[in-house]
Amino acid sequence: MISSVLFYVQHLLGIGHLQRSLRIAEALVQNGIAVTLVCGGPPVTLPTDPSIRVVQLTPIRARDAGFELVDSAGRPIDDALRDERRAALLAAFAAARPDAVVIEGFPFARRAFRFELEPLIKAIRAAEPRPCLICSVRDIVVVRDDPQRHRDIVDRVHRDFDAVLVHGDPALIRFDSSFPAAPDIADRMIYTGYVCPRAALADAALATGGEEVVVSAGGGAAGHTLLKAALAARRSGCLAGLSWRLLTGSNLPEADFAALAADLPAGVAVERFCYNFVGLLRGCRVSVSQAGYNTVLDILAARARAVLVPFAAGRETEQLMRAERLAALGAVELVRESELSPQSLAAAIERAATGAPARLAIDTGGAPSTARLIATVKHAR
Repeated sequence: MISSVLFYVQHLLGIGHLQRSLRIAEALVQNGIAVTLVCGGPPVTLPTDPSIRVVQLTPIRARDAGFELVDSAGRPIDDALRDERRAALLAAFAAARPDAVVIEGFPFARRAFRFELEPLIKAIRAAEPRPCLICSVRDIVVVRDDPQRHRDIVDRVHRDFDAVLVHGDPALIRFDSSFPAAPDIADRMIYTGYVCPRAALADAALATGGEEVVVSAGGGAAGHTLLKAALAARRSGCLAGLSWRLLTGSNLPEADFAALAADLPAGVAVERFCYNFVGLLRGCRVSVSQAGYNTVLDILAARARAVLVPFAAGRETEQLMRAERLAALGAVELVRESELSPQSLAAAIERAATGAPARLAIDTGGAPSTARLIATVKHAR
């Protein structure tokens, strides 16, 4: 049985990877498992179980949707920073002496962090007794459409990983929809269900805010265009009889936040964050957001009428794939980012406001399921 876990997570643009990892870490400690959570992205203030030991590496983030890696001052990362982080990660591993190590995303993502992950994997293989190594990955991955890249991932999984925990439900989206080589790792791959807010929090969340339009941008690093379009739609008269609340996220630059908050129409508020987001969605008339993993699950938990505008810059296909699937099931209104305008967004909001949200029968017990799976994982060879 596993009694201690080292969990590595690196968020770059949004905070979804960190939120999901925290929910899993909380489920682990509730099962009596000690957790050291190593965070590589910018520090984020989120409610965290105090029994989780958090190790903050010198932060690395993405400058923008181009995903150039920069430090906290916006400078490109250099070898000194890489060396510093590598040493800190290995020190955290040595101090934790875990029975299992969970790496979020890799080898399907985070290849740019091989400078510290390769040494970590080497240390795991050399340790006695050797910890189990587990990949934690969301329902959809963004992997280059290249058979050799797919083969490299499959080979890496077979060589180093004891399990790949896919935080999704094949009844909604199969992993091979985004990673065609998934059948080649079927012996290591387990669907956990979606990692949602704890059921008690979602069910008990008090509806707040009343009948309003809630526009949210996740962490905020890539949601400015959506927020501006929503505010323009409201200025043009869209659901002007309702209050509107724009949640910008903590990563929206201060100048952009100030510009949004200037000279607002009556009944419109611009805020950074809402800790009772599910409760806010429970009481709203319409939710308008991107289609990140955590935001979509919060929408489904709250059974909110929703408009999704999936982030689709560069090679990003994850949010669009998720939003298209939900739209096909009648659960949301979809506005593609390439078609986003105040007019198209207003029309979708007005359609959503008069509709009824679909209730999807999907597995949302991913956090406790993942904790149970990690607790009982065994070496694959």
